[in-house]
Formats: sequence, structure tokens, C-alpha cells
Amino acid sequence: MAERRDPPQPGTPEYRWLYGDPDDTRATDVGGGQKRPLPQSDETRVMPVVLPPEGTGRQRPRTAPSRPTAYEPPAPPAPPRRPTAPPARPSRPPRSGGSWKRRILALLVLWIAFLVVTPLLAMQKIEHVAAFPAGDRPAAQPGTTYLVLGSDKADGLTEAQKRAIRAGDRSSARTDSIMLLHIGSGPDLLMSIPRDSLVAVPGHGTTKINAAYAYGGPKLLVQTIEQDTGIRIDDVIQIGFGGFVDVVDAVGGIEICPDKRMDDRDARLHIKKGCQEVDGLTALAYSRSRHAQRLGDLDRARHQREVVNAVGKKAVSPWSVINPVRYWQLTHAGASTLTVSDGTSAWALGRFALAMTSPDLSCGVPISDLAVHWDTDRSRRMFRLIRQDRTGDVGRGLCTESGLAR
Repeated sequence: MAERRDPPQPGTPEYRWLYGDPDDTRATDVGGGQKRPLPQSDETRVMPVVLPPEGTGRQRPRTAPSRPTAYEPPAPPAPPRRPTAPPARPSRPPRSGGSWKRRILALLVLWIAFLVVTPLLAMQKIEHVAAFPAGDRPAAQPGTTYLVLGSDKADGLTEAQKRAIRAGDRSSARTDSIMLLHIGSGPDLLMSIPRDSLVAVPGHGTTKINAAYAYGGPKLLVQTIEQDTGIRIDDVIQIGFGGFVDVVDAVGGIEICPDKRMDDRDARLHIKKGCQEVDGLTALAYSRSRHAQRLGDLDRARHQREVVNAVGKKAVSPWSVINPVRYWQLTHAGASTLTVSDGTSAWALGRFALAMTSPDLSCGVPISDLAVHWDTDRSRRMFRLIRQDRTGDVGRGLCTESGLAR
């Protein structure tokens, strides 16, 4: 059996640190005549244990005394943490700076191809004709001279349009307009030849120049002009009524500026005085009318040049190239009613179209009277300057709207 030991007494030396020294004069009075010694400076003071009231059923555990510990200075504060960089995002493959450039270049190439191919496709509809006579002709001359014919051939017009301008189906088409266009080293010159001009037609004597076309088609007309002027014709281009109407409509109409009200029953033309927008049919009637004019056929030739200039201004506008629909319609308009001489190349047609848009000089052939006799002196000088490609020397005395001297 284990030996029973008595509990330690408060005065026992080895337990002074726990119970204190009863002989210490600093003991405090705790009541009932008892004193509790103060703990020494190197002893741990026991905190009183407060028990919960009876009946609560809960017992708070006693706090175990702790041994005195040596003083330890507080640890120095930890150095501030450096901010860490955010995690790197996954790198994207660098964008190729040339991708959008390649797209733009591809679109540019396609656009240029469209601009080139479209007129080439339109040329497939153009009719070619043998327009040059056999036999002696003027020798080659500097520059290029085109014979431009406006035919009353009604191909391409609807029945309603034919009735509107009184154009029927004819087995032999006539020329409503005859013009010479010369381009070369000097200013481009567009000269009208009134169809009632009295000239010598080979094999038919002196008659109206329009009769040459009726007798022998473009060959006889070319022969007549070359014989009477000495100017060599390089290319012949003929446009029918239908093509003329389509071209005007393709550019969205044109502006004409008659200097008086015009009522021509034969041409079915009724327009007011002053500048106004007109469609293709009205522009055609305006260029054909002569009975409502003071100078008859001379004024009609002037109106034809006016219409040509108006169409040219619209055709060369940037919108004609930017708008693909308008560009397509303009290049194809009237292609089925266009007739050119054999050997006329696409390059020649392009130069012609560009020059017709805005000729530098626009006038009538020099004439001496309203009977449309050519002025011998003035006309010879005009023809010589054209043959020599010296259109820059054509003065105001030779180039007038009516052809009459000033």
C-alpha cells in the first residue's frame, strides 16, 4: 500500500512560489482574521477561481497555474512584403500588320479588274461595218479624226418610245447628225456638219450631204467628206436612237438650257425656257428638233453638241466610277445599237469616249448662208488646220456655234 502523504503546507519552502510566505508582512487581509500573503516578485500569483452558482449543472474548470517564464523581447516587425506582379496573361500571337493591307490590295485588284472587264464585255455587243471606200483616199495625217453619226435607227426603243418621237422601222436608216471629232497635239475639236449642207456627192452631183448616206451608206458618206474636205477619216462611230436614250438615262438625265420655249410637234417636244433636267427621250427630241428653231438645222446641230457635252460631264463624274451599277449601265448603254468601222480598236473607242465628254472647241462647219453653202475661204482654212493637226490655231473667226461668220 502506498504511503499516505500529508498535503504540503503553505510555509513549506519549496511551495512558497505557489502559496506565498505567511511571514511576509505584506500579506493582505482577506477577512475572518486571515491574511493571504502577497506573492513574491518572482512568483506567479494564483487567480481566484470563481465557481458558478449551485444548480446550474455546469462546472468551470480551474485554471492551471503556469510557471514563470523569462522575459523575451518582442519580435521585430516583419519587413513589408513587396507587391507581387499579377500573373502574366497568356500571350496572344502577334497580329499580322499585313493582313488588312492584303485585303485592301485584293479589293483594289478586283475593282480594277471590274473597271477593265466591264467595257470589254460591252464591246462584244457592238456591231462592226465596212465603212471605208476603195480607191484613192487622203494620205495618213497627224492626229485622229472620227466621223460621228447619229442614226435615226430605232433599234433598242420600245413601241411606246418610237411613237413618242415618231420613229418607225425603216429599211434604210438616215443620219440625223454628222460631226467630225479631231484629237491630236492641240485642243480637241468637235465640228458639226449640218445634214442639209450642199456638197458634191460622188456619182450624184451636188445635193444634201445627208443623201450620201442614203445612197451608199457610210462608205459613200466617208468618200464624200474626204473628197470635199481633204481630211482623212480614221474611224467611224454611229449611235442609234436607242443607244442615245439609254446613255442619257444611264447618267441620270442631263441639263439642257434652251433660250426660249420650244414646241415642236414633229419632234414631240414641249419644253419651257431656261435650264432644266430632262430624260433620254426629251434630250433626243431636243437634239432632233429644228422647226422650233430660228436657224433651223443650224440650231439643231448646236443643240446636238450641247447634249453631247452635257452627257460627257455626267459620264466623267467620280460617281460614274464609284457606283458599280451606274458604271455597268453607262458602259453597256446602247452597246447593241452602236456600230463602228472595221478595225476600230478598244483603245480608239476609249480615246473617242474621253474626248467626247468635253471637247475644247465646239463649232459648226464654216458656212456662208442659211442655205448651208460652205464658206469657201473660211472652210478651207478650217480644213487645212485640221489636216495639219493645228487646232490650236483655230480662232473665234473660224469656230462659231452656227458656222456663220461673226
